[in-house]
Parts: sequence; structure tokens; C-alpha cells
Amino acid sequence: MYKDKTREEILAFINNWGGETFAKTLEIKFIDIDLENETLTATMPVLPRIHQPFGIMHGGASCVLAETMGSSLSNIFIDGEKYYGVGTNINTNHLRSKKDGTVTAVARFIRKGRTMHVSEIEIRDEKGQLISHTTMTNSIINK
Repeated sequence: MYKDKTREEILAFINNWGGETFAKTLEIKFIDIDLENETLTATMPVLPRIHQPFGIMHGGASCVLAETMGSSLSNIFIDGEKYYGVGTNINTNHLRSKKDGTVTAVARFIRKGRTMHVSEIEIRDEKGQLISHTTMTNSIINK
């Protein structure tokens, strides 16, 4: 997807990808893409609507952010005319709680094969503290 597109064009595209989506519901915003190092960065506000009953960010919200990141990373770096990258496995470790503010997620490939991508997604708070760590596997399938 990224060939012949600028960083700004890719960010604009993925921030509007698919119309009304779960990512938009959670206000996930893609803020950076490094085409050389193949990383993707996004932010998500931690608001009461994504809290669990104890007043902290729900682990499911972290997983949605991580899966959005891993899936987007794969789909950016494949030929979107021919293939889809679809999630087949996700494993998240919740390491720290978060009540408010903003979290930042960075996704990078651990392995980028022809038919399978494995990515790592780190979610950090404003101080750079690791909130959660995810590994995700995507299968690359024909359209």
C-alpha cells in the first residue's frame, strides 16, 4: 500500500480507513509511520467510557488498540490490491494500570514473511512507562 505514497498520505488514509470503525469509537489516531524501519505509532485517550468498574482502562481497550496497530501495520506493508492481512492470534500482557490521559502505541514487525507477519505492540503512558505488551500474528491471504 505504501509504495509511491508519502508519509502524510498514508496517515490520512489509515486515519479514515473503513468509515465508522471500532478504532474511531475509541478515538485511536495514527500519528506517525516510519517507512524505513517499518513502525507505526498511534495514540488513544483514556476516558471513563473505556474504564472497567474499578476506574482504570479496560484490558479489552488495550487489546483493541494493539490489534488495530498490528493489523494496520501488516496491511500497510503488503500489496493491498492482492492481499489482506488478518489477525489470527493476539497475546497481551497488562503491566500497569491507567486512569486517564493518553496512551501511545508503537507497532513493529518481529517477522515479516510472505504469508505471515508477527508484530510487537508496546503501549506506553505519557511518562514512557510500559502499560501493556502485545504480540500479534497476522495471516496474509489472497483477496
